[in-house]
Amino acid sequence: MDRSEIEALADIAYGIFEHYLTTQFHLRKTPLFLLVEEGKSFQNEFNEIYIQFKELYPELVTHLLERFTSPDDMYQLIIEGEGVIPTKTTQSYWIIQDAPDTDPHATEDERAGKWLIFINPDLVDEIWKKIRDLTWKNELGISAKVSTAKKNPDSRDYRKVMYVYTADWENEEEVMQVREKLRSIGITDRIGYKRNIETFKGEYASKGKRVTYYNA
Repeated sequence: MDRSEIEALADIAYGIFEHYLTTQFHLRKTPLFLLVEEGKSFQNEFNEIYIQFKELYPELVTHLLERFTSPDDMYQLIIEGEGVIPTKTTQSYWIIQDAPDTDPHATEDERAGKWLIFINPDLVDEIWKKIRDLTWKNELGISAKVSTAKKNPDSRDYRKVMYVYTADWENEEEVMQVREKLRSIGITDRIGYKRNIETFKGEYASKGKRVTYYNA
């Protein structure tokens, strides 16, 4: 196995671990971002979750330890902003924040959809914090995600992208309520809403083809 394959496996392993970690804290009703931003030590909880992950996915942990010498290295990265602040996240392509009572798989439902927001990199941390906090307070959609500083080969340009999900694209009133909330935090340019139906079909924007269901 060459170095590029080892790095690719470590990428996958870390992405799965970070998702598992954030999900576990979500289930405990204490989101990771609050622990980091309030400066609270959560190393005991982190180690407990790491041990659970190791028991479930021993092969993935093997790949993790090819990049990190110990779990302490990962913990240190996280308290410095990895997985919390977009511009400080270099190990994962995305940061995800679910609303408190959202099923982690809700955004994969065919009825779900999302507003697509493209942001200049110098504004991404500020805007993400507003969207993340509103999502956690149940004042926006069911979930939100943002692209990070990790270079993504699938990116189309220099901008960062955020998705703000709603549970049911047919519920136009709710979809538009989320849009109005986004306007209230400064997202005033026209944006599009894409249904999961189109995403699952692999339909993406191209010249002369519209794939967004709502635009506002």
